[in-house]
Amino acid sequence: MTEATPAPAPARTRHAALVWMTSQSPIVVTVLALVLGFFVGALIIITTTPAVLDAWRGLFHSWGAPGDALKVTFDNVGAAYRSMFTGSVFDPAQLWHSMTTGKGFDASLTPISETLTYATPLIIISTGVGIAFQTGLFNIGANGQAVLGGIAGGVAGSMLHMPMILHLPVTLIAGIAGGMVCGVIPGVLKAFTGAHEVIVTIMLNYVIYAFLLFAVLSTAFQQPGQSNDISRTMAPSAQLPPLFGAASGLRVSYGIFVALAVVLFAWWFLDRSSIGFDFRVTGANPSAAKASGISSRTVIVLVFLISGGLAGLAGIVQAASTTHYIDGGFLIGNAGIGFTAITIALLGRNRPMGILLSSLLFAALGVGGRTMQAATGIPLDLATVIQSIVVLFVATPVLVKEIFHLRAAKTEVLQLATQGWGS
Repeated sequence: MTEATPAPAPARTRHAALVWMTSQSPIVVTVLALVLGFFVGALIIITTTPAVLDAWRGLFHSWGAPGDALKVTFDNVGAAYRSMFTGSVFDPAQLWHSMTTGKGFDASLTPISETLTYATPLIIISTGVGIAFQTGLFNIGANGQAVLGGIAGGVAGSMLHMPMILHLPVTLIAGIAGGMVCGVIPGVLKAFTGAHEVIVTIMLNYVIYAFLLFAVLSTAFQQPGQSNDISRTMAPSAQLPPLFGAASGLRVSYGIFVALAVVLFAWWFLDRSSIGFDFRVTGANPSAAKASGISSRTVIVLVFLISGGLAGLAGIVQAASTTHYIDGGFLIGNAGIGFTAITIALLGRNRPMGILLSSLLFAALGVGGRTMQAATGIPLDLATVIQSIVVLFVATPVLVKEIFHLRAAKTEVLQLATQGWGS
């Protein structure tokens, strides 16, 4: 009696890989959303670049015109994305020159240094926003919390004097405390009065912005001898120094390790701690959480304390790493870091590792977009368009499913809990 020969393992592996790549997996959807974002960006480049439009206008002027038009199109799109990459990660030619000659490493590492510098506060604040989202609460006030954290940390960093081993932790803790103070207000109002957290946090942002101007214009925190809205400079012992030293010119600071520590903390907190389990259960099913004895009021207050504290930490890390002072526009420009954090948290599906990667992507697009504008004349707004398109498709996976005809995944796609909007 002969037994049937089992199918070869490699074939099954290839079939499983093909099924996964055509499924509605969150990773697949996110990658395809990136592809669509860059595709739409390429279309915008093609339709707004004069050289490309001129090439296509002469499509019937000669037999070689179509080929020339395609070449001009690919050259311009390629130059735009190439400059975006070299401006945010590294220039392969320059890096190879540095490796073969031993010179110019500072210039070769400047793009990735700028990306990491820009990403550091984004990682921290987006992680805090993501924790709130996982609990079904919408912390729209992260920007104000970051500003108040920057003020509190800036006061400690500029007006206290002690050794660095004490001063830097005190400065960071002051920033966390400032964010917590700002976060606990909507948390308590939500928990004990039922006030809508979205409205409260949005309006509290404006209160904090006004307080920022008061602090840097009408208090002892203002830079002595200055009439402008600039604060005192933080003492060297309260600053996060450059990772490669000030002489290198690379701005990436030890704050990147603070950001990585926050990601590790968030992963442990959400997946390994009992309080984090309460958070996730409350976000997934508030009725089940209540039936199991989880206090919704306690969870709400704790969520805003932790989310606000991380936002405050992001604010002081930004100040301690870059300018070493704050001004009247601290973290408010370009819609504000807190609102960017909402987008990043959604793109990262509120998971710490996803938020880390999304923050790096947004930082690279922002930094690379400036290089692209300088090198090709294409507006920096294109990077914002790509970011928006990516988030649009990630937030609406049904569009990606229809465009690429994806199959239903075996596991459910993680959905954002939205209890906070209606509760």
